[in-house]
Amino acid sequence: MSRSASIHRPSAQRPSLRGGARLTGAWAVTLVFVLPVYVAFVSAFKTQEQILSNPAAPPAPFTFDNITEALQRPDNLVQAGLLNSILVTVATLVIVIPLSSALAFYVSERSPRIRGALLALFALGLMVPPQVVLLPIVLQLQDLGLSNSYTGLILSNVGGGYLSFAVFVYVGFLRSVPREVIEAARVDGAGDLRVWWRIIFPVVRPATATVGIFLGLWVWNDFLNPQFILGPLQGQTITTGIYVSLGAYSTDYSHLFAIMFLAAVIPVVGYLVSQREFIHGLMSGASR
Repeated sequence: MSRSASIHRPSAQRPSLRGGARLTGAWAVTLVFVLPVYVAFVSAFKTQEQILSNPAAPPAPFTFDNITEALQRPDNLVQAGLLNSILVTVATLVIVIPLSSALAFYVSERSPRIRGALLALFALGLMVPPQVVLLPIVLQLQDLGLSNSYTGLILSNVGGGYLSFAVFVYVGFLRSVPREVIEAARVDGAGDLRVWWRIIFPVVRPATATVGIFLGLWVWNDFLNPQFILGPLQGQTITTGIYVSLGAYSTDYSHLFAIMFLAAVIPVVGYLVSQREFIHGLMSGASR
């Protein structure tokens, strides 16, 4: 019996060792991602000297002077940047969400061959990097008289890969919608537009939350499009405002981290408000 126990003991220890190694690796990866967020957060409430001496140390003493100074800038960079970012993000989502859900409903109603061809066409919008098409977009907006305008920036967001991403999310979610519901509405005389508005759009609300959060974050954090389409003289979003706040020869990191903190407040609040539908959408997509 002792010989049998000695034989089976190593095999029993191997799973525990593997589990411990995996747990250690998971904590190490989590630390790599969390540490920059932690440093950025605590630095918003520290002085310049504290940041330079020990960036990872907690703020001691805790101060709101950086936030106050950022909000009291003479150029109103934070207030104007936040308002512009809200305008561009909300306008983009208001256009992309209904348009992409309607396109997804149209695609899902086609035959398998046509559906595959249309999805392949939308996939091109995800395959091409946005940096590659930035210059053609800027030139086209100049020809249309929409350069250096928020209208041009919003239209460039709508016509980019954001629409393709949203269509793919909605098409995947529409597979779970029972066909009997759509057919019953059509038997009652409802057309495609009414079926989409009355049945499809309310049903895909979890997918809408997923699309809204992902696209909202992408548009909010976008730097290249506002920088090149708007230009430095037409105003800036909050991301380009952070770039403007950088000094040419020296940087006030306490002031910079305060602006970054204010720029992150609105996306975090938006996620907390819609997290239930967002998680529902992800779980629904994973279950199919």
